[in-house]
Amino acid sequence: MCGIAGLIHRGKSSDVGSEMTAMLQSLKHRGPDSTGFALYGNPTEGQYIMRFKVAEQEDMKRGFDIHQAVIDRKAKVDSRLEEMGVKVVKKEQATEYSHRYIFSFDGDMRRLADFVEDVEGAEILSIGKGLELIKDLGEATVVSEQYSLSGFQGTHAIGHTRMATESDVDIRSAHPYWAYPFNDVSVVHNGQLTNYWTFRREMERRGHRFMSDCDSELIAVYIADRMEAGDDLESAMKRSVDELDGVFTYLVATSDALGMAKDVMAAKPMVLYESDEFVGLASEEVAIRSIFPNEIKTWDPYEGEVRVWQA
Repeated sequence: MCGIAGLIHRGKSSDVGSEMTAMLQSLKHRGPDSTGFALYGNPTEGQYIMRFKVAEQEDMKRGFDIHQAVIDRKAKVDSRLEEMGVKVVKKEQATEYSHRYIFSFDGDMRRLADFVEDVEGAEILSIGKGLELIKDLGEATVVSEQYSLSGFQGTHAIGHTRMATESDVDIRSAHPYWAYPFNDVSVVHNGQLTNYWTFRREMERRGHRFMSDCDSELIAVYIADRMEAGDDLESAMKRSVDELDGVFTYLVATSDALGMAKDVMAAKPMVLYESDEFVGLASEEVAIRSIFPNEIKTWDPYEGEVRVWQA
């Protein structure tokens, strides 16, 4: 039992960091192990934002050796970025193991990401013009404060509270997942895919990489694969309902859109609120009411439904 949430403002920016924190905090009973955010800010022309980590939170308790290793890994990442011709405009360190870089680059983004992740212990959480993906252990308010998400201005966001069932309690297994190597594509998911291993092996044969054993990551990779083949977002999502087996509800976000898909059995909950200016979705209505305390009308999407909203 996990909790997912999404929101999108049409034609304006808002404090999506605080809004998503409130939504996810209201869902903490659905998943106390970790919390993740995919926040979409206002892009700057010619610049990308990369969120990456060089260790897990739990690693940092092991003593001096791991602390020195973390320093060495970051130095190797910096060296590889320089070697690839990346111009880093700004560096920020959220935690000892988690970093945020703003940079410009006009080369092959897949090659860049592969080169960085070839550093032992390094994992890119996201690269995008607007997307910033943040996830860590703990409930929403803890993670939000740790990464200073309050006041984050943007148009839309998705988020996740996780209860670990079939994979480890670590950042690698937490949601959201970036649809590597596509800029600004992210996914959160509640459910279970029964054809996970079959599809994973197929995706790996096509050259896609997986950083976890979580079945939710497959949806992100699947969407990336379909978009690489020429599908638009809605077409890729509709195809996923037919091809991915199991019970699932998932949200996917791109630079300018938010999408929702439910499997044909509709076993995993989703509540929707929509107005002319705003769309909010969550596993429970309480999450939407955390930012709209007044009387609102919500409804449940039907089985097999796919919806996409533009910012």
